[in-house]
Amino acid sequence: AALQEGYQHFDPRAYLQNNYLPPRADFSSEEFVVPWKLRCLAETFASGEIHGRTLIDVGSGPTIYQLLSACDHFEEIVATDYLAVNREELGRWVRGEPGTFDWSPFIQHVCKIEGRGEPWQEKERRLRDRLRRILPIDVHRPDPLGAPLCPPADALLSAFCLEAVSPDRAAFARALAHVGSLLRPGGHALLLGALGESFYLAGAARLPVVPLAEDDVRTALTGAGFALRDFRSYAMPPALRTGVDDVDGVFFAHAQK
Repeated sequence: AALQEGYQHFDPRAYLQNNYLPPRADFSSEEFVVPWKLRCLAETFASGEIHGRTLIDVGSGPTIYQLLSACDHFEEIVATDYLAVNREELGRWVRGEPGTFDWSPFIQHVCKIEGRGEPWQEKERRLRDRLRRILPIDVHRPDPLGAPLCPPADALLSAFCLEAVSPDRAAFARALAHVGSLLRPGGHALLLGALGESFYLAGAARLPVVPLAEDDVRTALTGAGFALRDFRSYAMPPALRTGVDDVDGVFFAHAQK
């Protein structure tokens, strides 16, 4: 209930400004956190192993960067979020409405590291075309979407969601199991998340986060029926500790159901 109350004050624009503009979104060096996240995803999708009809993005928030490498490998991407303000922000971007957040530096960077020489506008168009559904979700329900996804998703992606909406590690593990039910057996799950974070700011909202260690993530994945395929971590440098949160680092996990 306290989490729900806090999220009623969530400001998508403030969240985007805090995390997806410089200094954190600095593309001048691979040492910065946003290029690190994009490279983790690009390298994993470049294997060609993760593909299919549907990818579901759990807790999309107001962001699309996490889907840029994924959109080449799936016919449909389903974005989800608990908050209507985030779903509305995503919808405005998909429709190309003026005044939405400018993701072009992210798209250009992903095109550069993927190295196919594709015009970035083409990738933007493809993601908009394939992001066909934006649905409400509650990861604390056994059926997070209110009904099973039919057919189940071929892949699952979630970035900075589960630890930010769970009051403790047990709730994080349960939420992971709940969203895992949306995935077919053999399907792949890609997670990005915070390590050692207890709060973050989004405008007037100061939102609690369950502080996770690497072993907490590994244990939760195993408990939810996943086999871990890859795990990477990033230590947040002092220059990127800007006061909008107290994050120690970021993890990337690739697991298979």
